[in-house]
Amino acid sequence: MSTAPDISLREFQSLIRGMYHDKDVARGIDGTFMWLMEEVGELAAALREGTPAEQAAEFADVIAWLTTIANVAEIDLAEAIRQKYGAGCPGCGQYLCTCDDAEKP
Repeated sequence: MSTAPDISLREFQSLIRGMYHDKDVARGIDGTFMWLMEEVGELAAALREGTPAEQAAEFADVIAWLTTIANVAEIDLAEAIRQKYGAGCPGCGQYLCTCDDAEKP
């Protein structure tokens, strides 16, 4: 387990921007989205038959590529999440979702 301190979503988005932004902008949203989809597929495979370490690495990759797309689209993920989920479930408005299981909250 790492001894590095936790980082916030805003700090992570800034970290990813600093490491990859020029490459990401050159690739564009469409090209970057394809990389995200590849990583989602790798996560699905890891969840089926991977080790916990492999699963964790794939979760991290998916979050990184999603963050990359947000950077290219100039979306502040922390603010977007606060706006959508900060007051509870977007469907029912509760912090413990009471939406019907058949509904997508």
